[in-house]
Amino acid sequence: MATVRFEHAEHVYPGAERPAVNDLELTVEDGELMVLVGPSGCGKSTSLRMLAGLEDCTSGSIWIGDHDVTHVAPKDRDIAMVFQNYALYPHMSVADNMAFALKMAGVSKAERATRVAEAARLLDLEDYLGRKPKALSGGQRQRVAMGRAIVRQPQVFCMDEPLSNLDAKLRVSTRTQIAALQQRLGITTVYVTHDQVEAMTMGDRVAVLKDGELQQVDTPLALYDKPANLFVAGFIGSPAMNLLTAKTSGSGTAVVDGYTLPVDRSAAARSTGAVTLGVRPESWRLAADGEEGYPVKVAVVEELGADAYLYAAPADPTYESGELLSQVVARIDARMSLTKGEVVRLTTTPDKVHVFDTATGERLTA
Repeated sequence: MATVRFEHAEHVYPGAERPAVNDLELTVEDGELMVLVGPSGCGKSTSLRMLAGLEDCTSGSIWIGDHDVTHVAPKDRDIAMVFQNYALYPHMSVADNMAFALKMAGVSKAERATRVAEAARLLDLEDYLGRKPKALSGGQRQRVAMGRAIVRQPQVFCMDEPLSNLDAKLRVSTRTQIAALQQRLGITTVYVTHDQVEAMTMGDRVAVLKDGELQQVDTPLALYDKPANLFVAGFIGSPAMNLLTAKTSGSGTAVVDGYTLPVDRSAAARSTGAVTLGVRPESWRLAADGEEGYPVKVAVVEELGADAYLYAAPADPTYESGELLSQVVARIDARMSLTKGEVVRLTTTPDKVHVFDTATGERLTA
């Protein structure tokens, strides 16, 4: 096993105006499952392909363990890659697909059979070794692609959105299997996805990228509880964090559309006036009688059984709301009866409000 290090790594595609990956500084610890997440075009897949040697480093370097692999051929990097489309050979059986890379590497037939049998047992594929890929379901093909990577016993797994071709239910079950398998094998893994829920549930740590630049890297809960900037705040979480344009008063409150919400005093003191408040859906509560709150008009109540989510808009119809204020989402009691068009008041507590500088996007809350 080995650590992976990106040191000021950059990649610029020919004819591009800006780098696809810009000055990436990231360390993946030995045995860690690191998830790279971000919207389309953020540079996450390019970063993975640079690690695998499928894209060159325009500048900077990439290390696997104590070896600088920046200019090493992909086949000599001791990595195994799992692709989005599985890339299985249709004319080969499951066993032959899994053993093919070992055969090309000159591994003996007996050793190949042993490794394939071990991987098949781990992945519950023992009954399918004689089948061709066309006779398998999407989830089974994905497991075969995983098995092909496992038998190689590499230093690093590279996984490029391996679950994106599966249906929603299968994705949920398979991602837990992958995370458990990786933990059991202890192989350093870099996993790329655009799905932030997948990132949060699988990663030991998560690296959030935007426009080729690393925004924040931390544990899933740390990203959720203390996003470094507005982009991370809005990207991590489902439903997304509510972002409200406001002005601080310097007295531990902020004004949103003429209504006050409590905020951390130290954060208010560090602001220069215009701020953006971030409130998670579960951090809202309905204001009690006589308590000031932010009035919103009920648009939809999404009932999920154990939970319900209130989707609402600012109650003042004369207010020209910007994009950030076009919708407010709050988690409410699943048995609460609210009707469309009803006006309710939402409030929260200072420790649940994230304060960001609107101009720079940087976090002001400690």
